[in-house]
Amino acid sequence: MSRPIYVTRPHLPPLEEFLPYLESIWESGQLTNGGPMHQRLEQALADYLGVEHLSLVGNGTLGLIIALQALDIRGEVITTPYSFVATAHALRWNGIEPVFADIDPQTFNLDPARIEAAITPATTAILPVHCYGTPCAVEAIEAIAQRHGLRVIYDAAHAFGVGQRGQSLLLHGDLSVLSFHATKVFHTFEGGAIVSPDARTKERIEHLRNFGYVDETTVVSAGINGKMSEVNSAFGLLELKHIDAALARRREIDGLYRHLLAGMPGIRCPLPPAVDGGNASYFPILVEPGPRPGRDALYERLKQHGIYARRYFYPLISDFPVYRSSPGAARYNLPNAALAADSVLCLPIYPALTDAEVQRIVQLIADR
Repeated sequence: MSRPIYVTRPHLPPLEEFLPYLESIWESGQLTNGGPMHQRLEQALADYLGVEHLSLVGNGTLGLIIALQALDIRGEVITTPYSFVATAHALRWNGIEPVFADIDPQTFNLDPARIEAAITPATTAILPVHCYGTPCAVEAIEAIAQRHGLRVIYDAAHAFGVGQRGQSLLLHGDLSVLSFHATKVFHTFEGGAIVSPDARTKERIEHLRNFGYVDETTVVSAGINGKMSEVNSAFGLLELKHIDAALARRREIDGLYRHLLAGMPGIRCPLPPAVDGGNASYFPILVEPGPRPGRDALYERLKQHGIYARRYFYPLISDFPVYRSSPGAARYNLPNAALAADSVLCLPIYPALTDAEVQRIVQLIADR
């Protein structure tokens, strides 16, 4: 019987590679609070990603919550309905009202024209998502922000290692937030990071992620426990040794899917091919309406054969009861996002996926 195939499978290097890291942690007796593994990973990631100021946090959702606090964001924030629900949850946890705007149907990212149309006197910031690791229209978004005096925080959960015109995508905006969840291209079991533009902002984030402490007796803000542990940091250091090979294999799988799916009736690969600078973090297809079974039927067919694709992102965040009354949440206001949510299916993509497994998945799609 074939092994189950999930939309992603975390890379786990051989246990013997991890044991020296664990032994070092045990010998030091330091499990958290910015220990040596944490410091090493923070610097190693900054170097790898081409950024200067990076702060590790316990997970990506905490990263978003802390980033909003760091910039003292209030009022309304324009964001996308086409994302994981944590994007909007981070706003609500800060007492901020999410305002939903429609996406560009080609990139799945916030449409700059719809952002500008959604601005009100209560708007203080924009929270775009680099969906599937595809860069947002950063220049257009930041021009809008400048014209209206708004802050920009990028949810870069999917965008690890993504470059644009020779530099890191994470350098755009006031802050960028990464997720290192086990489903991501680079992971630390659980974790995340915030990329800051300067040392002063990084210092504020470091206070906020550690209960607001500056030193043993001084608290300067109402912070939270957002730290990354030494064990998570150590695993990240090990993962970083394998990341280039992982990204290369993801691009190979991306190319194989495209080759095998080319010309298949009712199936469209909406994103451009993953090349250097892209990370192939997801492989979405759109199942177009027609005489063949639709998206949900294909999803169930694959599941019956042990292939667990995902409908990322369905339902829309704005379709959940907790957000239906938010500004812009009505589906007629979000036609592109609604169409994408109703037709998207993300196929499995991870370094351990074999060519034979990709071929099997595509054959099941063809035979639907």
